Amino acid sequence: MALPTIVKATLQTAFLNALSNVIAQVITAQKDHTPLTLNWTPILQFLLFGLISTPPNFLWQDFLESTFPAAVHLAPTDEALASAAAGDEKALDAEARDGRLVTTRLSKRNTAAKTVLDQTVGAALNTLLFSCFMHGVREAMAPGGGVEWEAVWGRARGEFWGLLRAGWRFWPFVSVVNFVFLSTVEARNLVGSLAGLGWGVYMSLFAAGN
Repeated sequence: MALPTIVKATLQTAFLNALSNVIAQVITAQKDHTPLTLNWTPILQFLLFGLISTPPNFLWQDFLESTFPAAVHLAPTDEALASAAAGDEKALDAEARDGRLVTTRLSKRNTAAKTVLDQTVGAALNTLLFSCFMHGVREAMAPGGGVEWEAVWGRARGEFWGLLRAGWRFWPFVSVVNFVFLSTVEARNLVGSLAGLGWGVYMSLFAAGN
């Protein structure tokens, strides 16, 4: 039986998250001129973050698309315009029967709305989720295993604007590509996950330094 789309997206993102941390460790070893010895703890942490963060992000993207659909404008096709200009009623009838009379056009307003919401509300929540998860899971996995959530929240707030500004140099371009050229949430999640591989390397290097 085929896995639900949201489950496939979650497993796919979790794998790419783990892979991004492996790549980050390779980069660090080469930069420091040290032998590569994989540290499986951060790899597991990034894997878990992918499992936790992907479902709400998938549902968020589904909400954006259902609220602000990409294609809402009906417009005559080029064929229909050419037939109408030539006064060819037979061609127009044939195009109507074949569904070639009108086509949908990208809604620029909806695309802009989705991009703005994704890069403000979505980006802010994802940034806080990442910071709280990483600092919290580190404390939970440390000797003693206690998590001081007030301290975790303080660290998350302290690095919030720096991470958000860094994301704004990368993710708006990904959002525009997704919303303009891709019509399904599944395809957007795949492109987002592949783009997230590079972003995950950056976040892995950032997390390693904090």
